[in-house]
Amino acid sequence: PAPPPAQSAGSHWPSPSPSPAPGSAPCPGLAPTPLSRRAVPLAHVEVPGREDRPPLVMLHGLCGNRSNFQTVAKTLVRRGSGKVLTVDARNHGSSPHSPLMTYEAMSLDVQHLLAHLGITKCILLGHSMGGKTAMTLALQRPDLVERLISVDISPVTTAFLSEFSAYISAMKSLRIPDGLSRSAARQLADEQLSSVIQVPHLRQFLLTNLVEVEGRHVWRVNLEAISHHLADIMNFPVFHKPYLGPVLFLGGSNSPYISSKDYPEIQRLFPKADIQYIEGAGHIVHQEKFEEFITAVSKFLLQP
Repeated sequence: PAPPPAQSAGSHWPSPSPSPAPGSAPCPGLAPTPLSRRAVPLAHVEVPGREDRPPLVMLHGLCGNRSNFQTVAKTLVRRGSGKVLTVDARNHGSSPHSPLMTYEAMSLDVQHLLAHLGITKCILLGHSMGGKTAMTLALQRPDLVERLISVDISPVTTAFLSEFSAYISAMKSLRIPDGLSRSAARQLADEQLSSVIQVPHLRQFLLTNLVEVEGRHVWRVNLEAISHHLADIMNFPVFHKPYLGPVLFLGGSNSPYISSKDYPEIQRLFPKADIQYIEGAGHIVHQEKFEEFITAVSKFLLQP
């Protein structure tokens, strides 16, 4: 699939002070001070939709950004969804960097964004890492989540730690001379990464994170934090209490990320889960089989 376009800086909202000014009302649903201190203000874009439907919040995967879902968001709104928020995770896109990169931290970021925007109930859709963040939030705060869509990921340990570790190491070791044009820098980076990352469209996807800052080409993803927390990102937190709302697990038939061995854990944590596969799709389902993805998601959003 064609790589998503590089994204310019989007809307940030200011991090609230630890306590409201005397006489002022806190944001609706805003948790006490620890959440305010630990959450980072996530960059996001809003696509207006139907006001009689819950907002849909879309969370991208590792080394992605909110632009990965921009076309999906606009299409779902045209098909009758509520407003859609596409969000940059911490350490990704235009969101702030933080040394912490756990699912609990990323869930708190989204909770904080919901509170800031006055959203008391939403639908969550997350791909890969974003799917695990969405599942974590639903299990922590089921009151905030009307329903949930996990795209090509299960609530279990993902078995590709060494592969991702090699990718991150290759990205960290990249050397680009200052002053090169964007196209020359991308070409050189592509050549340097090709020995480790052999799939061309994966390299192109990762290279959307290479940006120019004051004449130097740097990664906008926080590779140090990702590298340090890679085991956390591949794992999934332990939960004992299930989420009882409707859940769609939407996998690609050619992807190994949702397999039958995951079904018992899916059923334990999400007893109302429906597991579907889109024929011919790999891991990036929403790019590889766009129309089929939109159809499956739209149908699930409209279910009673």
